[in-house]
Amino acid sequence: MNIETYQERIGCPLLRERVTSAAQAAELIRDGMTVGMSGFTRAGDVKMVPAALAERARREPLKITLLTGASLGNDTDRLLTEAGALARRMPFQVDPVLRAAINRGEVMYIDQHLSETVEVLRAGHMKPVDIAVIEAVCILESGAIVPTTSVGNSASFAILADKVIVEINLAQSRALEGLHDIWIPKKRPMREPIPLMSAEGRVGTLAIDIPPEKIAAIVITDQPDSTSAILPSDAETAAIAGHLVRFFENEIEAGRLTRSLLPLQAGIGTIANAVMAGFCDSPFEHLTMYSEVLQDSTFDLFDAGKLDFASGSSITLSPQKSAQVFGDFGRYKERLVLRPQEVSNHPEVIRRLGIIAINTALEADIYGNVNSTHVAGTHMMNGIGGSGDFARNAYLSIFATKSTAKDGRVSSIVPMVPHVDHTEHDVDIIVTEQGLADLRALAPRERAEAIIANCVAAPYQDMLRAYVREAQERGGHTPHVLEKAFAWHERYRRTGSMLENES
Repeated sequence: MNIETYQERIGCPLLRERVTSAAQAAELIRDGMTVGMSGFTRAGDVKMVPAALAERARREPLKITLLTGASLGNDTDRLLTEAGALARRMPFQVDPVLRAAINRGEVMYIDQHLSETVEVLRAGHMKPVDIAVIEAVCILESGAIVPTTSVGNSASFAILADKVIVEINLAQSRALEGLHDIWIPKKRPMREPIPLMSAEGRVGTLAIDIPPEKIAAIVITDQPDSTSAILPSDAETAAIAGHLVRFFENEIEAGRLTRSLLPLQAGIGTIANAVMAGFCDSPFEHLTMYSEVLQDSTFDLFDAGKLDFASGSSITLSPQKSAQVFGDFGRYKERLVLRPQEVSNHPEVIRRLGIIAINTALEADIYGNVNSTHVAGTHMMNGIGGSGDFARNAYLSIFATKSTAKDGRVSSIVPMVPHVDHTEHDVDIIVTEQGLADLRALAPRERAEAIIANCVAAPYQDMLRAYVREAQERGGHTPHVLEKAFAWHERYRRTGSMLENES
């Protein structure tokens, strides 16, 4: 370890005496504590203290409630789950080992809108954070913490916690200093508005201001973020992007949008990333983003000359894109800002700026209700993340999905979703590779017709039309055949396919 290098990263001389090992720092975390850790979609997460905590949990009884910004990298959730260290987890995760433990009922998981976690803490609706563990580029002379590739909930965890452990990561470039805009809402009531009027605006500080005496331990790390595993675009995601481009062109022709559109938000994952990347060859220009995660497509759009500015809460990239972006970060830095997720996802700002929100659905039903989280209505996949924050408050709320899954044995458009994350009231557009259904100002019966005609794969269209005919014979504003509403899911459970006459 280069002692001179890490000492240069600690601007407050008194804090240099608090450098310790990960194992010693982890000793500050006791059984039953609530721990807030930095990290948002595998970016800016702490690396060594959680691993040391897992190792300790294998030797002695130790269970914690773990709060983060979103998902963690470096197999942290897996390590803590396998060690039996997690009693409760919130607000988002993507780890398959943790997911299995959640679905077995071994870890209590609270799936939460990402804008709400610290609001719940601030209001005292759950146990307070005992210790925050935050990754940093450096600590300033005042004791303020400069985050790395995400802000997430780190700032509020550090402010609200009794003690703070800082992991200074030498693998994170000091070029990240100046990237952040830390603004923390005050307690309700009589809270002032967030004074943010554009994606480019800055309203806060460059670092997380806390008293230096709260920093109980500093651990030096030298480990890069985990990279994302985004799959390349394929014919289906390209078709989804094409449908959206044509839709936006029609909106421009109708005078509802300009060629700069409005600030864009894209959810995480392959489909949303591929859809955004599809805008590189579009006629749109001078675009802006006001989103949560800045993925590969954000920098593809920068490089294509389409994007002017991007605001997010984290930067999560594939290995190749990470090497390119952080190898020449100065090329992008002045066009980027990272904010706390309670600002990036705040309903007030989303509605003010008129965000166009593009998120991914696991499945949708004929009336436009969307399931983002639960397989077959019961088994948690990842979580709602920030999609609900944006869907309810966006200028346009768009959900994208491929029309089928499991080699065509599953339809992503079903009679009724068995779990609802986004009601029909919050969904404006559903788009698949088959086409796009514009649901604005449509009644339920009209929505069903538009979705079936435009978004459903051929094998399932006739099945849905037959369902709708029978439902409408029974009447109702939103017609259903209740005893058959989940028949497709039940058939898949029994036979491995939603198609009729398959075994």
